[in-house]
Amino acid sequence: MAVPMTDKQKYRTAVPDKLNAQIKYDAEGLVPAIAQQHDTGEVLMMAWMNRESIAETFRTGHVVYWSRSRQSLWRKGESSGQTQELKDFRFDCDGDTLLLMVDQTGVACHTGRRNCFYRAIRDGDVCEIADVLVDPKDLYGA
Repeated sequence: MAVPMTDKQKYRTAVPDKLNAQIKYDAEGLVPAIAQQHDTGEVLMMAWMNRESIAETFRTGHVVYWSRSRQSLWRKGESSGQTQELKDFRFDCDGDTLLLMVDQTGVACHTGRRNCFYRAIRDGDVCEIADVLVDPKDLYGA
């Protein structure tokens, strides 16, 4: 039986050791994390997390990823204001992929789209299926 998370179970605590024991990190200490809008089911983005980013996410209730390009924590929305509040933290049967149920403020994609999955194959061609909602220059500056 599924157990819903109550308001009293907000993730404002340290990550239990039992959780880290369940997650299968890759050779670089990373695990893929899919962010999904908690109330609509919309898949927003995929990013990477490590033990430190997971711990901070649990402590703050706001999602923190690991930036492979910058080799540092990426506090989602820190520069753009487009934050993700953690609503539920799940992981798959193998423990090698995370599913973060979030409440997304604004757009999730750095391109200014609601989600990062805006390209699709239609009639054998690649096309964009979602419009830019916010100019990235407005999110991150020129």
